[in-house]
Amino acid sequence: MRTWLITGCSTGFGRELARTVLARGDRAVVTARNTDQIKDLCDGAEGRALGLPLDVTLPEQIQVAVATAQEEFGGIDVLVNNAGIGYFAAVEESTDDEIRRMFEINVFGLAALTRAVLPGMRRRRTGTIVNFSSVGGLRSFPAVGYYNATKFAVEGLSEALWQEVAPLGIKVLLAEPGPFRTHWAGRSANETLPEREIADYADTAGAARASFRQNTGNEPGDPTRAAEAIFTAVTADNPPHRLLLGSPAYDMALAKLDEMRTEFTAWEDLTRSADFPVQN
Repeated sequence: MRTWLITGCSTGFGRELARTVLARGDRAVVTARNTDQIKDLCDGAEGRALGLPLDVTLPEQIQVAVATAQEEFGGIDVLVNNAGIGYFAAVEESTDDEIRRMFEINVFGLAALTRAVLPGMRRRRTGTIVNFSSVGGLRSFPAVGYYNATKFAVEGLSEALWQEVAPLGIKVLLAEPGPFRTHWAGRSANETLPEREIADYADTAGAARASFRQNTGNEPGDPTRAAEAIFTAVTADNPPHRLLLGSPAYDMALAKLDEMRTEFTAWEDLTRSADFPVQN
């Protein structure tokens, strides 16, 4: 029986993953900023479910949550860094406060919780860390440039991490969903328009922002099926480093790879010209 610590369980992927973990017979440390929103997940699973308050931007709450989980269940086998928010504005329209808030949650909170859990995993020479990225961590889109930046950061951090911890028996998996019905463009994002909308971006960032909002609740991805896929990947003998979730994510990721290869190849000669000449 594994013990999972999952952040952001009030809605979306975190909620569905907590439900899946408990339904499969594992233990779950179910966390959210407001524990009233996760009480129903723990009801009926006494002894296997532990609901705790956790704001990943508060170091003291991170320490208490990790210590309590270890005391209650003896250790954390799987950490799922799911908590995150979105923000919709062109790069030039974005405000420092909103940008920094998103980085604090999506990147620095994820990193802080990872560092808090790693000592226990190192001692036991086992464990899995699941970091929620996005297809937006592989390619960017208008209106979410800074959100993309947070997810690109999660990708880079995770890729370095798995090289560091693999010899210690610890695995790292990046979950990379496309569009899912998780309220990412609703409750989980800044609901207000930018402080100043710039007309020059109306056809790019403005149109993309409107499209994200209008499609909320109609995305093709099913969070319940995504949770099942993550559980399957984590419990596999050889989990992937990256798990794309949903057909749009798969298609967009492969398209990005094709675009990069085409451009790299077209400019190969100029790229190679930057080296010192080969001495004969």
